Amino acid sequence: MPTAGAADPTRRWSAACVVFVVAAMALRLYWIAGGRWAYTACDRTALVDPVGGCGADRVEALPFWAGWGAVGVGVALAVAVVCAVRFAGRRVAATPSWAAAALLLVVAFPLHLLFEIPAAVAGRPSDWRDLGARLALVAGGVLFAGLANASGPPRPPLAAGYRPVPRWTRLWAYVTVALPVVGWAVPHALWVLDVPFGISERELDDIQQNLSTPAGVAITLVPPLAGLLVLGLVQRWGQQFPRWVPGLRGRPVPRLLALIPAGVVALALVTYGVLSVAVFVGRLVTGELRWADVGEGWAVAATLLVFLGWGVSLGVTTTGYALATGRVRNADAAVRREPPAGPTTADASMTSTFDDRSAHETH
Repeated sequence: MPTAGAADPTRRWSAACVVFVVAAMALRLYWIAGGRWAYTACDRTALVDPVGGCGADRVEALPFWAGWGAVGVGVALAVAVVCAVRFAGRRVAATPSWAAAALLLVVAFPLHLLFEIPAAVAGRPSDWRDLGARLALVAGGVLFAGLANASGPPRPPLAAGYRPVPRWTRLWAYVTVALPVVGWAVPHALWVLDVPFGISERELDDIQQNLSTPAGVAITLVPPLAGLLVLGLVQRWGQQFPRWVPGLRGRPVPRLLALIPAGVVALALVTYGVLSVAVFVGRLVTGELRWADVGEGWAVAATLLVFLGWGVSLGVTTTGYALATGRVRNADAAVRREPPAGPTTADASMTSTFDDRSAHETH
């Protein structure tokens, strides 16, 4: 049974999750009843004018997953909260919450946020409804991850020292940093500069018409800059807060603070890459896309492989970080479980001999 002090974090996180679930379900029920505030009918994969939510007010039949399907997911999320509170301190309490966090973060698809938020700040017309909804999903995923962390079984404290990661983890980390630079930043920078690198003149004209220079610069620079955070998985500052961080200098970095964002982004990248490649191959099979078109715009097809490789390399790097930091905690726990060493047989024999000699000299 968890103590009252241990249960308090679980109650706080569960209360925050309940607020999120109730608000999300209330909004969906409002849409089902006919309201359309914050609802969008825009296709997030198409370059369209998002003003008015692409005619959201004229939508009569609400898609299933935007209405009753989302309400059903909300009920499942509520069950996860109940499990976390009812079985706090056990492993079974955290499992539904971890599943809920992964679902919310994957559905939010944070990779798009890396592109859309800088573009919106730079002045490109953006669908605030879609951005707001996916930011809310990210917040919900973080809340359920916090609930899972608080309601699970107690864990040994983090070790204070730095544990170097394996060499193969460092190599994969460098690949993870290089891929968005070579496979994303370089071609997009050339396209912003009106250089038709790996694409047709028609595709280049579309990019120039739909993408302003500030938005193009933001979309070009944000992914590789965000990719630099991967170095934290193989450097000391990924396990210990740097000295210049006030109040946290030298303290261990919580593993979940690194593992959850890296794992979610890796899963999103791999999912996006696999689905995109599947669609690409399907278009080739049906004849909708010709090999001549692929040859003319080979950079677009290469981008799909970049996303897939980026996700795989990030996943491998995250696994190496998890193994390295996990060994620290396991070793630290083993030391605490090891009983104090008692006197050996040789020590006992020497002590007995010394006592006998002392007694003989006394007599």
